[in-house]
Amino acid sequence: MKAICIQEPGKVEIQDIEKPVRKPGEALLKMLYGGICGSDLGSYRGANAYVSYPRIPGHELAAEIVEIDDNDRGLKPGMIVTCNPYFNCGTCYSCRRGLVNACTDNQTMGVQREGGFAEYITMPIERIYDGKGLPAKTLALIEPFCISYHGVSRANVQKGERVLVVGAGTIGVLAAVAAKAKGAEVTICDVAEDKLNYAYETFGLNHKLLNSSPEAFEKGVSELTGGDGFDVTIEAVGLPNTFQNCIDAVCFGGRVVLIGVSKRNIDDFFFTIIQKKELNVFGSRNAMKKDFLELIDLVKAGGVDLEKIVTNTYKMEDAPKAFEEFSQNAGKMLKVVIDFT
Repeated sequence: MKAICIQEPGKVEIQDIEKPVRKPGEALLKMLYGGICGSDLGSYRGANAYVSYPRIPGHELAAEIVEIDDNDRGLKPGMIVTCNPYFNCGTCYSCRRGLVNACTDNQTMGVQREGGFAEYITMPIERIYDGKGLPAKTLALIEPFCISYHGVSRANVQKGERVLVVGAGTIGVLAAVAAKAKGAEVTICDVAEDKLNYAYETFGLNHKLLNSSPEAFEKGVSELTGGDGFDVTIEAVGLPNTFQNCIDAVCFGGRVVLIGVSKRNIDDFFFTIIQKKELNVFGSRNAMKKDFLELIDLVKAGGVDLEKIVTNTYKMEDAPKAFEEFSQNAGKMLKVVIDFT
């Protein structure tokens, strides 16, 4: 079968590899759609803090069940499903406490282990979730929505609170959508005006803030909050300056959520500001089974049209072009999807 492989930073190839054979307790899946995650793009650029090469990317998945054993989950051949791609060890302190998303030996598909960008994959049955009739392309978007939703849940966002999301990429936009679904007043912020406008207009967010300069950012925060600062700020970029933006923009006694991933350090950070403002700072990693199940139901009920996030779709054989163009035009392209059908 064929698979997409990042051989090294900047080099993507379509390779011939052995078709996988499922083991007991696993299902054989035929890939239908896969989204290129920001971490996949980071792997392509050599900026992913966790990846090694060569690597088959991909963990935003929609697939058809080809073979599966009898099971108590109602999963059968022919069903269209999505998957939980975060493999946890089951024995570390985090896992023993049920915090499987924060496993100390976490292996995410496409990062620490081979991903799903191949014609066929195998998956443990317990990691497969019924798509409940949702279109395959929509199901490929459930995982990134889970990442965003988990971060918003970490902050316990409440109705009427003012929330700033820094980053109008897929994760940032979906975090804004999740916060809005909880009744918050949401501002989306980015340096890329085209992507910012698309997110603001497409998803009906309350406000937008173009981060064109430190002065413009400070002025915008003051105007949007009457000088109070935001109740919650969510970092969805993974850069030192955007983390600093979130610290600066949050109110005294507010909450800051860090979803973005970076290899870079933040220099000369005035950490006493956390004490001075009495901030609650949350890391947010991966997602939980409950996030997948809740969001499949939410999207099924018509709460969110996830496919609006997709700006570009490529066939599997055009994957090298997809990664190259996404890397060159990340300021304009939002969610890029690979079509394996």
